[in-house]
Amino acid sequence: MSQDVVTLQVEENFRREPNGVVLARIGEGAPFRLLSTEGNWTEVEVEGWVWLRSLQGSEDPAFDLVVSQEGGENLRSGPSGSILGVLEDGTLLEELGRDPAWARVSRVGWIWSASLSDPAPAASEELPSLPPSTSPAAIANAPAARAPGNFTRAGAGGSLLSAPDGDTLGVVAPSGDVQVLAREGNWARVRLEGWMWMPQTPAQVTADQVDTPGESEVLDPAALSSSPNEYAGRVVVWTIQFISLERAEAVRTDFFEGEAFLLARFGGGEGEFVYAAVPTDRLAEVEGLVPLETVTVTGRVRTGASRLTGAPIIDLIDIERSREFQ
Repeated sequence: MSQDVVTLQVEENFRREPNGVVLARIGEGAPFRLLSTEGNWTEVEVEGWVWLRSLQGSEDPAFDLVVSQEGGENLRSGPSGSILGVLEDGTLLEELGRDPAWARVSRVGWIWSASLSDPAPAASEELPSLPPSTSPAAIANAPAARAPGNFTRAGAGGSLLSAPDGDTLGVVAPSGDVQVLAREGNWARVRLEGWMWMPQTPAQVTADQVDTPGESEVLDPAALSSSPNEYAGRVVVWTIQFISLERAEAVRTDFFEGEAFLLARFGGGEGEFVYAAVPTDRLAEVEGLVPLETVTVTGRVRTGASRLTGAPIIDLIDIERSREFQ
């Protein structure tokens, strides 16, 4: 049974389906029962206790209870126990038992796989070795470096998310240096540079050598839409026809409300619609774009299919205009 249990390594969203509606925000160290995996997502079951006054009976026959407290309610390890996370208002739950003022509940959902620990390996299993420079002892004993002039120290450290209230990409150590690109309320969009230990097998070396335009998989909008979760985080280079610079309304839940984005067509006037989210520090570059101008953009895939229209969204990294418009 222990091999079926995984724990959260960082605070993370607990979702109804891969990249779907957020049911809860679960804290670091919370245990889950592992059920299945799908691409970069893992299906898990979480259990805990909820204050009865914050629950109502569910009208959905598949569930017993629903969180009725406005703003959500804490999920605890036991009656009045430590907080495992916060359940969103409206989250449906199965009831496993009761204490006089508490309900023991469970819910199946999905977690970004990179945020979970691996199930404990068998004693005979050998873990892959790390290079000496990345061992915990080497990190702990390394002298503190000064942040470059245009970077700032991460302070207490914390999770690096794909977006405010997004999924965790990694963890920045307290000594980490990040470049602040833009701010949205209490959130900062940052750039982090560093190195990862990533040994290559002969097959991977060969694949990397041929990973050039025209010789590798073309991630066009149709490919992204067919597998919207598979390509999240991949970098693409597209030629698009600019239509307009827009600001996201609240109904566009794949964006922050008010976030700037390019509305464009992939490959010309008859191509598919695509969106390119524009960071604040690049607004000046795109505000002079002319409608129907053709530009080349480099971006990181946010989603292969937005919830409202099904069009792919990329986060703009770079944009190149033709010389006649420069």
